Amino acid sequence: MTQDVLIETTGKAGRIRLNRPKAIHALNTDMCVAMAKALAQWHDETAIEAVLIDHAEGRGFCAGGDIRLIAESGAADGAKAREFFFEEYRMNHALFTYVKPVVAFMDGITMGGGVGISLPGKYRVATENTKFAMPETGIGLFPDVGGGWYLSRLPGRMGQYIALTGHRIDGAECLALGLATHYLPSDKLEQAKTRIAEHPGDIDAILAELATDAPEARILAHRQEIDRLFASDTLEDVLAALESDGGEWATKQLETLRTKSPQAMKVSLKLLLDGASMPTFEDEMRQEYAVATRVCQRHDLIEGVRAVIIDKDNAPQWNPARPEDVTDHRIDTIFAPLPEDEAWSPA
Repeated sequence: MTQDVLIETTGKAGRIRLNRPKAIHALNTDMCVAMAKALAQWHDETAIEAVLIDHAEGRGFCAGGDIRLIAESGAADGAKAREFFFEEYRMNHALFTYVKPVVAFMDGITMGGGVGISLPGKYRVATENTKFAMPETGIGLFPDVGGGWYLSRLPGRMGQYIALTGHRIDGAECLALGLATHYLPSDKLEQAKTRIAEHPGDIDAILAELATDAPEARILAHRQEIDRLFASDTLEDVLAALESDGGEWATKQLETLRTKSPQAMKVSLKLLLDGASMPTFEDEMRQEYAVATRVCQRHDLIEGVRAVIIDKDNAPQWNPARPEDVTDHRIDTIFAPLPEDEAWSPA
């Protein structure tokens, strides 16, 4: 078993502890497989009554997925990238449909793949260290791992704003938006884990007792602007609204969006539009897998990873470079269902 994730049991709880500190616990294929295997094993073990997900040593909860591997594979035949997405989404779906309570501790950076392993949990604990984001449009990707499902269900147009801009929110903001269920000081987390492992039937009471009042959620100050300026599911309309507003906040958002991949932003808007009415999470993951397998082999992801992660020049050359050149046909091609023998399926 990979040592990048530590699988153990403590008392009546199964423990999944991410253990890639140098990569801020970013997920790789082996980690996803190991996590799914543990969940399957604990499913029928009556001695295990809850599952706790956190990180072992080092900072951050989980910075995402193995983006470098995805880009390198995408530049070749895409096989390893497809394998990663397939196994990651199976693990995400297993968490979403799990019969036993899952408690995720979002202590530190919780981005991309980290969102995918925390938001399916019944209990999602934020702290003063939480830095939550779905920053994928900046590397030519899209908010996957169920992003189309979760973000489309946030209040107003918050999900569209977070998906397009990659805006980072803190623990208090996560709580206010319903992304987190509880806000605990980080120095109470070990106590929470120990007590939950001993008394998994009392999770609600334990977390309620240890929770503290969260600071003010700063994002709510811009709620009306976000709902108004990000109201459209058409990217060009959003950009036009921000431009015509001309205010300081709107101008800042416009500058941010101009650094993102136009293709990735259009994919993200369609993902949330579809996700809002997706019948089941399984349907969501099937669609996201089809989209991911295509996006990972297109220019913008490979170029975005080069610019942001490999060369770090932060000057990606997007293609198409202009939103109006990302045609509806291109987006429809990316979203087309895969042939049955290539499609994603749950474990």
